[in-house]
Amino acid sequence: MQYTQDTPTFNMKAVVQETGLKPDTVRAWERRYGLPMPERTEGKHRLYSQRDIETLKWLVARQQEGLSISHAVELYHRLESEGQDPLLVGGQPVGMIDIAPRVSVKSGANLDDLRQAWLKACLSYDESTADGILAEAFAMYQPEQVCFEILQRGLQEIGEGWYEGSVSVQQEHFASELAMRRLEAMVAANPPPTRSGRILVGCPAGEEHTFGPLLTTLILRRQGWEVIYLGANVPMDRLEATLESTRPQLVIFIAQQLLTAASLLQVAWRLQEQMTQLAYGGRIFNQIPELRKRIPGHFLGQELEGVADTVENILTRPLAMPVVEPISEEFEQTLSHFREQQAAIESAVWKILEPEGFTYSSMHEANNFLAQNITAALYLGDLSFLSVEIGWLSGLLHHREMESLLLPLYLEAYKKSITQNMDKRNEPILEWLNQLLAAEIM
Repeated sequence: MQYTQDTPTFNMKAVVQETGLKPDTVRAWERRYGLPMPERTEGKHRLYSQRDIETLKWLVARQQEGLSISHAVELYHRLESEGQDPLLVGGQPVGMIDIAPRVSVKSGANLDDLRQAWLKACLSYDESTADGILAEAFAMYQPEQVCFEILQRGLQEIGEGWYEGSVSVQQEHFASELAMRRLEAMVAANPPPTRSGRILVGCPAGEEHTFGPLLTTLILRRQGWEVIYLGANVPMDRLEATLESTRPQLVIFIAQQLLTAASLLQVAWRLQEQMTQLAYGGRIFNQIPELRKRIPGHFLGQELEGVADTVENILTRPLAMPVVEPISEEFEQTLSHFREQQAAIESAVWKILEPEGFTYSSMHEANNFLAQNITAALYLGDLSFLSVEIGWLSGLLHHREMESLLLPLYLEAYKKSITQNMDKRNEPILEWLNQLLAAEIM
């Protein structure tokens, strides 16, 4: 199918009303870029066709997605040179049609091939090639497929490479920035919502990983929902003000770490007071399924592919809120006492380990990591949740070829300091430390 509405019919006034552009802008684009190129009457007045109007709207849409007018015109002509009608294939966001040159991808390339090619380009800091591969992928597959199979899985592979020491932090940041930029452009290019019901999406306090929430925002906006994206590290006071002004039907927060799962629990209790539903997900809830029993909200599932159906169910069908086990009085007392004694505990650990050659910076980082996670596990009501994060840290030290006895030595010192600086309320922490050291998971 091709546009056939090429008959010059409309004057400048009609074009201005249809496109919202000023007459000077329309004339300037014609002079500089040759788009559009209207017919002229005998009196030299411009007459535009319906296609001219659609072309102008197309250019405006590309500007709204972040392209300059010159790059938008370049994209238009490039599509024409490839035998495509820009008004048919180019109405998609720039996230699906890119101004970068198309790269050579083998004929019939599947998503796995495209992902590996994109990863190779990212690890080589080759931005134009990486963008071109995504352009190729979006031309062949549905946007959700590309987001899940190339961007999400690609970033997961790069993250694993960083953890194992084969990918540098700079390479990981480069790839993440490219992926996030693509998602942001696609989110911005979505049309206005068509469904009733407002949704907030973001990360709890302390959580900086935003790919999952941003992809969730894109998926839900493409389903017609009104979604307000709050981004990373949303503190409670900021959330309170946002809830007051937006009155959402659903709040979705994504947490990847134990300490941010504890922040999420604070959000959950506040939302429950306001009778606002919460849905949540993230790596930590996949790794520790028991943790889901501690959050008064709806679990989104282990994969984001099902998030649209889950949200549909929450907002269109009455769902009972999961029953959550309250934190025990023993844990409340232990948490309060641990916070009171934290500075003394960490000072004692330093005195024990300084003769062993530990540096202040490494000790400070280790103390922060362990104290934050002990606090989170106590607040969430189960110190066994800590084992996943300690296991992750142990694996990281192993992949960095650091001394294998480093972590057990540190934990033994921490245990001794807990004994010295806390009263009998230390028992839950000591029991966990004894179990961890006995299990030799490190």
